[in-house]
Amino acid sequence: MATTENAVVRTGKTPVDPSDVVLELTDVVQTFAAKGTRIHAVNGVSLKIARGETVGLVGESGSGKTTVGRTALRLYTPTSGSIVFEGDDVSRARGGRLRRLLRRRSAMVFQNPSTSLNGYMRLGEILREPLDIHQVGTPADRRKAVDEILDRIGLGAAYAQRYPHELSGGQRQRVGIARALMLDPSLIVADEPTASLDVSVQAQIVNLLEDIQAERGLAYLFITHDLALVRRISHRIAVMYLGRIVELGTSEDLFTRPQHPYTASLASMELEPEHRIVPEGELPSPANPPTGCAFHQRCPIARPQCATDRPELKETTNPVSGQPHAFACHFPGELTIAAASHTQHVVPAPLPLVPAPAAN
Repeated sequence: MATTENAVVRTGKTPVDPSDVVLELTDVVQTFAAKGTRIHAVNGVSLKIARGETVGLVGESGSGKTTVGRTALRLYTPTSGSIVFEGDDVSRARGGRLRRLLRRRSAMVFQNPSTSLNGYMRLGEILREPLDIHQVGTPADRRKAVDEILDRIGLGAAYAQRYPHELSGGQRQRVGIARALMLDPSLIVADEPTASLDVSVQAQIVNLLEDIQAERGLAYLFITHDLALVRRISHRIAVMYLGRIVELGTSEDLFTRPQHPYTASLASMELEPEHRIVPEGELPSPANPPTGCAFHQRCPIARPQCATDRPELKETTNPVSGQPHAFACHFPGELTIAAASHTQHVVPAPLPLVPAPAAN
């Protein structure tokens, strides 16, 4: 197992082929009925994740991040829109077809391993359960697979006889990761997987996830509030606000050249308090979203147009990095962010609306 001496999150990102798409969401909408009203949790989200890619999903609590992740795995059936997984439309798949096309090839790592692991089962039983359900291999094959995965995550085969309560929080999350890997998925949705762990243990878990991604070519949708962490590990980051993606680009572009005022405010949280841009008020209710740009009521550069016309997510090519960059703002790049130095400021200039090259 990794020690605290080397518990530093590594920053290298393996290059990916953007055309090798594992998951594609197109105009996904997810609403829920609650006390006579409709909760607009997700409002037209489109997103692609390639094999071997980590896409970070950030935003305030209530922005719809977890709902996107659970809908992508069809834990919720989308109200509208499409979910294409490894080339197959699974938006309305049910029963055996859903299990064959999606359930066996995707998995989720939950935030709290203390509640996501069955406390009445030994670790060996927890890890063997997916293999039993899908009838993978012989009983001997399954026992061998459990021993191998326990070795891979740094615990060892002897832990198969232990119960979750006998482990530390970091060890339990390792088991949660191991359970997600048992059916050899191509996609993992990680929902705040380090939020309940100490800082040194967080780094160990993230390094484990990155190592496994490099070995297996996994695609990750990494949902988190930890901006420093998501910046380091993500190839691209999608910023959500009130059920919509308001900006999408490489981690470097989003933190150094943010175009949406909400992204600028998030990026500024890494700076000293006097340089931070803190939006006034609270996130509006998803039961009664505002007209126009959902952020206009809290935006320091909002104009009358922002209250009436909802900006669409426009994809451009960032002229500095040459990478695709999308944003939904009528006045992109106008919000100034103070840089880490007290004597230097970064003013993200508006990006020209030059369409990105079409995907082959």
